[in-house]
Amino acid sequence: MITAVAYAEQGSRFNPYNVKTTATAAGDELVLNGAKTNVLGAPNAQTIIVSARESGAATDAEGISLFLVDATAPGVSIQSYTTIDGRKAGEVTLADVRVPATARLGAAGGAGAALSAVIDRATLAVAAEAVGAMDSLLTKTVEYSKTRKQFGTAIGTFQALQHRMSDMFIQCQLARSIVVRAAMILDSDGDAVSKARAVSSAKSRVGKSIRLVGQEAVQIHGGIGVTDELDVGHLFKRVTALDLMFGNAEYHLQRFASL
Repeated sequence: MITAVAYAEQGSRFNPYNVKTTATAAGDELVLNGAKTNVLGAPNAQTIIVSARESGAATDAEGISLFLVDATAPGVSIQSYTTIDGRKAGEVTLADVRVPATARLGAAGGAGAALSAVIDRATLAVAAEAVGAMDSLLTKTVEYSKTRKQFGTAIGTFQALQHRMSDMFIQCQLARSIVVRAAMILDSDGDAVSKARAVSSAKSRVGKSIRLVGQEAVQIHGGIGVTDELDVGHLFKRVTALDLMFGNAEYHLQRFASL
């Protein structure tokens, strides 16, 4: 069974607590109304975990519940599309969707902290994927510079390009180090704030590295770097998507400063 997670909403700016989707009690059932955006895997999902607010203001951490919803239930509509990196995602609309109280995961209004913790682990996972993708971009760029010739000599011998590839290497190492550090903190007995700060610092740093490494890889390869025939273009699209997934560099920098 494929299950998608629908928590992001238009205008939420990556904040999982910014939930306007409502869950209203109706006897032994709850009625869900709202819309979720950028739900990864939604077009192929049989069930969807939906965050909805049972109480509190639109951005309160308390009052959020998670519900397991059948993707084919009456009132559920999914508009599918392909993301920049070729994955499937969808806009999920909930119009008077009725679910039994047993569909609620956990206590009523108490899912905010768990949702945030799960997103932090997912954030670190995509940051780790980005580190691997950037390493691949660096390796392929260095190899290409040794075979591509201009003015009768390999472009890898040009000092200006060597400096740029050195900068790519530095960014890869910075990203790897901070992701490893964040993983160690996340698996430690530290408090929730320290873990959240570690994740945000890693995602912010990785996001900055993605921009330099990805763009330099394409620039040094030239036009072929953005073609479908070369995997560099696909890797560039993937790291661009990873930069935005679960919050971009700017969001996590602000989150780190606020914790």
